[in-house]
Amino acid sequence: MTKDEIVKVLVEQVMAMGFKIRLITLDAGFYTVDVLNFISQFKYIVAVPVGDVKVFEEFDGDYKTNSKRHRRDEQVKFRLLVYSKEKVRRKSLVYFARATNLDLSKREVLDLYNKVRGPIETSYRNIKAFLPFTGSTKFVFRTLIFVLALVLYSLYTIFKGEVGREEFRLLLILLFPDLFNPENFTFNLVETFIYTIDLFSRR
Repeated sequence: MTKDEIVKVLVEQVMAMGFKIRLITLDAGFYTVDVLNFISQFKYIVAVPVGDVKVFEEFDGDYKTNSKRHRRDEQVKFRLLVYSKEKVRRKSLVYFARATNLDLSKREVLDLYNKVRGPIETSYRNIKAFLPFTGSTKFVFRTLIFVLALVLYSLYTIFKGEVGREEFRLLLILLFPDLFNPENFTFNLVETFIYTIDLFSRR
């Protein structure tokens, strides 16, 4: 699927559940002309690779895409916001950009994006902390591992602060008794998950 097809399907699924979309926020991986054309019907904030817009200074103004894959009449015009952050170790400024159609102050737009995207990025990083290493190239197996990581992370977020490591281990045994059978090929996988959880909980 193309990036705009992915966004369209997700939007359709949300609307099919009866929700009204008030704001769409996307990371820089979805910054394309086709995506922008589609989400322009909604209020949106999209992260933009600074290298694509080549604006390396504080900026708040109109910008028009110049994609070589699209005709001039297919380009998208939007409000571009560019801001900088100081990297202490590098002792230099790093620039970030956002595309939006919101009629809010620059600070409000940036705060809103961080408020929406921040928890998503954090939760995704936490989920990845539960993923054991695998060299398997089988898509089904890798999907299974990710689903298990989601389940364990969800359980962790529910019970953290309430139970210790051993209690959490017993809880997993009660919930998934078949998985902890030493003769089961997933036994070692679950053991890896438990040790990963232990390391994660020490952070």
